Amino acid sequence: MSQFQAPRGIPDYYPPRSADFVRVRTTLTEAARLAGYGHIELPVFEDTALFARGVGESTDVVSKEMYTFADRGDRSVTLRPEGTAGVMRAVLQHGLDRGQLPVKLCYSGPFFRYEKPQEGRYRQLQQVGVEAIGVDDPALDAEVIAIADEGYRRLGLSGYRLELSSLGTAADRPAYRALLTDFLDGLPLDEATRARAQINPLRVLDDKRPEVRELTADAPLLLDHLSDESAQHFAAVRAHLDRLGVAYEINPRLVRGLDYYTKTTFEFVHDGLGAQSGIGGGGRYDGLMAQLGGKQDLSGIGFGIGVDRTILALAAEGVAQTEPPRCRVYGVAMGDAAKAELVVIAAKLRAVGIAVDLAYGDRGLKGAMKAADRSGADYALVLGERELAESRIELKNLKTGGQEGVSLSNAVEEIRLLVAEIEQGI
Repeated sequence: MSQFQAPRGIPDYYPPRSADFVRVRTTLTEAARLAGYGHIELPVFEDTALFARGVGESTDVVSKEMYTFADRGDRSVTLRPEGTAGVMRAVLQHGLDRGQLPVKLCYSGPFFRYEKPQEGRYRQLQQVGVEAIGVDDPALDAEVIAIADEGYRRLGLSGYRLELSSLGTAADRPAYRALLTDFLDGLPLDEATRARAQINPLRVLDDKRPEVRELTADAPLLLDHLSDESAQHFAAVRAHLDRLGVAYEINPRLVRGLDYYTKTTFEFVHDGLGAQSGIGGGGRYDGLMAQLGGKQDLSGIGFGIGVDRTILALAAEGVAQTEPPRCRVYGVAMGDAAKAELVVIAAKLRAVGIAVDLAYGDRGLKGAMKAADRSGADYALVLGERELAESRIELKNLKTGGQEGVSLSNAVEEIRLLVAEIEQGI
């Protein structure tokens, strides 16, 4: 075993498993691209105050889970725990909010939270996210949700469900908060839960412990206390989802873990994953721009999808694993002069889009041909000193066993045509 190991709670993705990782990430971002979302690349760490202010100091993310440290300039910086605050910071910093609205952005990459590692809950988690900033339109909320749903469907997932709710506006909260606080004050909550309720009573409704669920079964629900404006907004989102054919379940206890959410809130859940059943989610965050110092308070809607958990969900459903990328042609050279020529041929084939691998080292012909078979290639190119002297190269079909000589000068074009026929199913 190696002297060094990956940090606890951080998975490695390597072949062949990495093929699933690439497919999930690519498929999810492609669904966003088709809806007009442009790519944004975010810093891996930011000013700690950005997350404290944007995510909420009372959240578990900020109070317990962030990787925060002082840099060499004694500035407090934090490895990004989520993407929305960073996107909003970039929109404000670069004046994107002064252009065409909504600003539609998509991102992917690692995020970091210090949690107890377990299957599906990692300290370095991989996500794909989208944000649409600048327009408060129920149709846009539905579009964002539908993009995630489409991404899952393209991957072949079917055993998930979409939970949907509304958290109303900031104006809806005070009266409901007072009502919920009065209810919670009458319950025999443990000390930690009581302290949590004093900071944000809504969080208690999202507690997954059975004993707390039982105590709060009759708690007043925010969905029953929405303003007319918020209720109409939520009804419009549902109507758009109905027309799009996106199935959902209303979950009035859905809170999510970040303070900036308002109005539409949603989560995709896969019961095949046990306790870590959430595979993605998001919501609207009206008011976040003002919290981060924006001169105008533009609304936004977005999601974050867990790449790691989506891979686990695919495995739970038995969806076929992604075939790792393989070469089409495998080159076998006998002798230094032949190898020098074959390296050039391989480069030319790669330049026209054909994947080529070579037998490196000093293995003999028998060992090199075994490597060619294991590579999964369609053809082997065999070049020795005799073939080189005759300006030809042996082209072997690794599926049928057939073999023919090809002129060195025409080898690249002939192989290109053969590979094209395979790809077209001829």
